[in-house]
Amino acid sequence: MALIYSADGAEQNYPGGPDKMMADYYAYTEEAKKAGVMVAGDALQPTSTATSIREREGKTSLTDGPFAETKEQLGGYYLLDCKDLDEAIKWAGKIPTAKYGTIEVRPVMIWDQ
Repeated sequence: MALIYSADGAEQNYPGGPDKMMADYYAYTEEAKKAGVMVAGDALQPTSTATSIREREGKTSLTDGPFAETKEQLGGYYLLDCKDLDEAIKWAGKIPTAKYGTIEVRPVMIWDQ
């Protein structure tokens, strides 16, 4: 899975601006689909829409926004079907946010059933 992180509003720093970034995302998605590596992918609403849920000692609490205090927030993901880490890194490096944010590549845990 390629997890996409950036600071809120950082897309304004994208080379060519936000419209170019969106065009690059559409092109990347189409390239990944045509190559057969794209399984799924979605963007997330801003962190201002998030609700964090915690249960401690039998009590549930809700907090507006994300739990972690960080400059970069999870903004979306691509689930890619790659043969190995090298291929996953190649595809993750093409994600437009890599130009101004961070792409974290992490294998999905497979549970034997």
